[in-house]
This record gives sequence, structure tokens and C-alpha cells, in this order.
Amino acid sequence: MKRVRSDSATAAVKAAQAVAAGPISPPDYITLREGDRPFWDAIVTARARDTWNNSDLENAANLARCKADIERLQGEIDIEGDTLKNDRGTMVVNPKHSLLETLTRRAMALSRMLHVHAEATVGKSEDAAKALKNEKDAKKASEQVEDTLIPGLRAVK
Repeated sequence: MKRVRSDSATAAVKAAQAVAAGPISPPDYITLREGDRPFWDAIVTARARDTWNNSDLENAANLARCKADIERLQGEIDIEGDTLKNDRGTMVVNPKHSLLETLTRRAMALSRMLHVHAEATVGKSEDAAKALKNEKDAKKASEQVEDTLIPGLRAVK
């Protein structure tokens, strides 16, 4: 299949149609828990809609479940603390940290496999550094405007 140039009108129409369609739904044979859905939506919108196949969607579901479990475990660790007292009264590292580490590594591996990691979605770190410099320059310029009659940049809430 011939690829469409990303700066063409056809690509713009295709992108608008993908946005209007919303996030891809998981295949019928995949079950997501309620807490998995926000992660699923974030994952499947990190790549162009037409680049997903069923195998990718199966891995995306695993990644969504993994990220939901990471959030749940982190919440439990926040409540229980980093250390716990064992049966002998000795303070030990909360065993959930080990599971959290395993899930974090799994999430990183799945993100790399699906090309939804930072470099794939944002670009090379040197390009991100240039974008950050532009933001810092814009912030600095907006802070230097002292006259309230001259509009500057500010976030609208």
C-alpha cells in the first residue's frame, strides 16, 4: 500500500476523519476493566488510527491493563507506606514495590514495542529540547511585559 504524504490534503482529511471517529475500540475478544479505559484511549490515540492492527491492539490492551495496575499499586503504596513491619517486628520494604517495578518494566517494553514511547510520539530529545527552549523564551518574554494595557500570554481557565 502506497503511503500518503503527511503534508497532503488527503492526509489532512484522513486525520480529521480519525479524530471525528474517536479512539479505536478494543476488538470484541479483548476485555478491559473500567479503570483500563483511560489508559487504552491514551495509548491508541498516540499513533495514527490506520497504523493499528489486531496484534498491536492486543498488546495495547496489555499495556492499558499494566498502566492501570501501576496506578492502583502506587495508590496502595502511598497509603501503606514504603516500609512495613513484618511478623518479627522488623521494618521491611513494602513487597508491592517489587511488583510495581515489574509492571513498570513491562509497561516500558510494551510502549517501545508499540512505538508509543516519548521518542516515537514527540521526537528526538534534541528536538524536544528546542521546543522547551522556545517555551522558556516565550514565558520569559511574557513575564517582561509589565504594562497591563498590553496583552501578554496567559493560560485561560
